[in-house]
Amino acid sequence: MENFYQTLGVNENATQDEIKKAYRKLAVEHHPDKGGDENKFKKISEAYDTIGDDTKRKQYDNQRSNPFAGGFDPFGGGFNPFGDIFNGQQRKRAVPDKIVDITVGVFESYNGSDKTISYSRNHMCGDCSGTGGDKVNCGGCNGSGFIVQRMGTGMFSQIFRQTCNSCAGKGFNFTKICGGCSGNGVKSSPDSITIKLPHAIDDGQFLRLQNKGDWKDGMYGNLVIRIKVQSEKNFTKNGDDLIYDAYFSLDELKKDTLEVPHPKGNISIKLPNHFDSSKPLRVKSKGFNNGDMYINQFIVFDRS
Repeated sequence: MENFYQTLGVNENATQDEIKKAYRKLAVEHHPDKGGDENKFKKISEAYDTIGDDTKRKQYDNQRSNPFAGGFDPFGGGFNPFGDIFNGQQRKRAVPDKIVDITVGVFESYNGSDKTISYSRNHMCGDCSGTGGDKVNCGGCNGSGFIVQRMGTGMFSQIFRQTCNSCAGKGFNFTKICGGCSGNGVKSSPDSITIKLPHAIDDGQFLRLQNKGDWKDGMYGNLVIRIKVQSEKNFTKNGDDLIYDAYFSLDELKKDTLEVPHPKGNISIKLPNHFDSSKPLRVKSKGFNNGDMYINQFIVFDRS
């Protein structure tokens, strides 16, 4: 088991105030936005999340002294042999992904262009190092955020878990709220990132960027970019096929060739002698990933 006291550089008998001061100093020193090591920063945050909370600290200390201690049976029994396993899984916190929708043109998809994405992002509040302020464990739920109640007797009894009204499910109450973030632990600010789009990226696809999302519970979540491909310059994308809508005047119908402004450069297409607007012209291997290009033919002229 990792020694969280050593991670924060404090004595095992350190007060909560000493632990908080140590965390704030290390968090500022190793913050990724200031050039710090991201893995080191995550370990610091995990350590503070555990021993910076009275209830979690007691459980952690018990497990260090006796790895088989601390199992709790929610159904009223004693030791639960699976408690440590499930608690260990819960400690692997999952920060929600931040989803950003972007629009990509057909040319951008074809050429695998660079795309700059601007979005609003929550960063750790520097005034309180993400804590939101000074806290104490809720006495109503002993820091768990919920209250377990048993109703009925014998075989007809049921267990209900209710959100603690005293702390609204947070497990703590503030004694002093940070003025910089109003207790949220984060500050929102504009951010941007430039990515290279993969060739043939399609409508509805997702791109995931690790640790580029919002700050929550001592770490950054992932940024998920949701793609919407839109028509561009009379071109649309249909799977790996590239569709082009060509509009002909009566004079243009007499020409032998058609200039198509393909994403990779103009292509001269020889027109057939028989003009049939009900059927698209097919040009092999000029779509995405060696797909085809189809040219829809439309006639536009003034009858007057």
